[in-house]
Amino acid sequence: MERFAILTLCFFKAAVFADDSADGLGLKAAVEAQQHAYCPYSDYPVGAALVGASGKIYTGCNVENASYGLCICAERNAVFKAVSEGEQDFTTIYIITKDGGVSCGACRQVLYEFNPKIRIVAADDALNLHCDTTLDVLLPHAFGPKNLQ
Repeated sequence: MERFAILTLCFFKAAVFADDSADGLGLKAAVEAQQHAYCPYSDYPVGAALVGASGKIYTGCNVENASYGLCICAERNAVFKAVSEGEQDFTTIYIITKDGGVSCGACRQVLYEFNPKIRIVAADDALNLHCDTTLDVLLPHAFGPKNLQ
């Protein structure tokens, strides 16, 4: 059996982005989206800002439900919003959580559908950068559209 070492470029450092840079705008949009999170059960607000190839930013927040299976994560919320508005090509997603958490498996799978190499940037509420990597690193050997051909 072969062993594979997967290097993820996830780290902890202060995010230093100019407010008007692409990263600065993406993080700001994710912070604003986080303010709209509905999370009375987990108390874990998440904001996401998804950048389309067009340059447009689509935001999403997590929305919980007493029937837990009906909850939606911020990242999938942003993807579904973008697709419903006609965008299906994405370059980067910015995620803000209280502890810099990175997308769950379901969100990674949905993102993979549209761009297996999308850049993922995760920061905490204080804008400390926890992860800046690509989806193919976080979700190796993924199942995608090519598997169904």
